[in-house]
Amino acid sequence: MNPQFFNDKFVVFPLLRDASVFTVVGLAQMCVLSIGQMNLAVGRMAAVGAMASGACYQFLGMSLLAGAVVGLIVGGLLGLLAGWIIVRSHVNAFVVTLALDFALLGLVTLVYTALTENAAFSTKPEGMDLFRNGSFADVCAFGYCGPRAIPLLAIPALLAVLLIHHLYARSRTGREILATGANLRASELSGIPAGKRILLAHSLSGILAALAGIMLAATTGSFSAAIGSEFMIPSFLGPVLGGTLLIGGVVSVMGTVLGTLLTLVIRMGLSVAGAGLDTLNIALGSVLLLALSVQRVQRIRRRKKDKEVSE
Repeated sequence: MNPQFFNDKFVVFPLLRDASVFTVVGLAQMCVLSIGQMNLAVGRMAAVGAMASGACYQFLGMSLLAGAVVGLIVGGLLGLLAGWIIVRSHVNAFVVTLALDFALLGLVTLVYTALTENAAFSTKPEGMDLFRNGSFADVCAFGYCGPRAIPLLAIPALLAVLLIHHLYARSRTGREILATGANLRASELSGIPAGKRILLAHSLSGILAALAGIMLAATTGSFSAAIGSEFMIPSFLGPVLGGTLLIGGVVSVMGTVLGTLLTLVIRMGLSVAGAGLDTLNIALGSVLLLALSVQRVQRIRRRKKDKEVSE
C-alpha cells in the first residue's frame, strides 16, 4: 500500500540485513527447541561471543575471520557448558539457561567496564565496514554485479541455514537429535547417545548465537555490552512461526527463515506506516500468541483423530 516500503536503500536493504542476523538467532534457538528444551541465555551468549571477537580485534589485531572464529569457539564452549550442566544435574534447561543468562550479563558488564572507557571495543578489522554497508552489488564477477538490495551480511546467514538444514534433513546425527527431542527415554532405549546429542544441540546453539552477535556488531559498528539484549523474543518468533514445536522432535529450517522474514516485514511495514514502538510490540506479541494457539489446536485435533482411529 505504501510505495516507500520498496525503497532499496532505506527499507529493503536494512530489512534483509536485520533478517540475516535474526535468522541466525532463530536457528540458535531452534537447535535447542529440537530436543524439547530452550536457551534463555541466547542473547548473552551472543554478547560474550561478540565480546571475545572484539577483544581479539582490539588487543591482538586479528583479522576479521580469525577474530570471528575465536568468538564462535567461545560461544560453542558456553553452549557446551549449559548442555553439560543440564545432562549431569538433570535440572530443567529453563532454570540452567536463565541462571547462565544472569551470570553472563554480569561477566560482560565487568569485562567491558574493566577494559574499556566507553563500554565497547571500537577497533574494527579490515573488511568489517564492507560487511556493514556492502551489498551484492559490490561483488562483481565476469562483468556482472549482484543485486543492490541484498547485503553481504546475508552470506554467513545463508551458510548457517545450509549447514543446519543439512544436519537435520540429511544426517543421521540430526535424526538422532530429533528422536531425542521427541522421546528422551525411547531414544536411550534405542541406543541413541541422548546425552551427547543434548550437548551437541546446546553447543550449536552457542555457536550460532555468537555468530549472530558478531554479525550484529558488524551492523552497529562496535562491540558493546548491549549486543544480544533484544534477541530473546525474536529467537522464538522465527522457529515457532515456522513450525518448530516447543515440545521437541520437529523443526523447520526454512520455516524459521520465513517466520523471521514475516515478523520483520510486519515490523518494517508498521514502521513505514508510522506506527509507534508500542504498536509494533503489540503486533509481534499477537502474532506469536496466534502461532502458539494454532500449534495447540493442531495438536488437539491430531490427538482426536488418533483416538478415533484407535477406536
